[in-house]
Amino acid sequence: MSVNADNVILLHGLARSDKSMVALQRVLEKKGYCVINSDYDSRAGDIQTLAVKAIEPALAACRPGQPVHFVTHSMGGILVRQYLAHHQVDNLGRVVMLGPPNKGSEVVDNLRDIPGFRFFHGDAGLELGTGEASVPNQLGQADFDLGIIAGTHTVNLILSTMISGANDGKVSVESTRLEGMKDHIEMGVTHPFMMSNDAVIQQVIHYLETGRFRRSH
Repeated sequence: MSVNADNVILLHGLARSDKSMVALQRVLEKKGYCVINSDYDSRAGDIQTLAVKAIEPALAACRPGQPVHFVTHSMGGILVRQYLAHHQVDNLGRVVMLGPPNKGSEVVDNLRDIPGFRFFHGDAGLELGTGEASVPNQLGQADFDLGIIAGTHTVNLILSTMISGANDGKVSVESTRLEGMKDHIEMGVTHPFMMSNDAVIQQVIHYLETGRFRRSH
């Protein structure tokens, strides 16, 4: 096992738990990273509230004085953007986002008024639409070292009909993009399972180590 003093905070997505990030956690720990797999109830508040609840305890658990990286899935990336817009993280390293709705999701636009949506997705879920007033579209560009992985396959053809262009079943490739990002790559993976995909995990590690994704030549 290699030894790496860096911290990595993992943030799962909407209506998920820390268990969804365990495969990624195990590989990063084998690499020697200090991994904090943050669990939070995504239905227990709006994005501003959740960002503090999810990130501040994780920061407190980090090895002091060492770089702090973030790896996020889906809404977890929006929590990082929200937090960094209002707080400074000492020794901030790199951020890797998997399937982030950085410009919102058309799925939310279409389903937000359906009975039960708020119950299952909470106030935060309602803030993830594509309108100009949605939280993702109010947070501005990235002023931190950011790499983004977008999925292009879907297991939910119904939801995909609501989304323009290539998508992962929840978020379009275009919506994952964010001004200021350092690198962006598309992979043939689906939204619900990308964080457990071996190829995705290897790309995450490559970005944490080099600041770029690996490309075949």
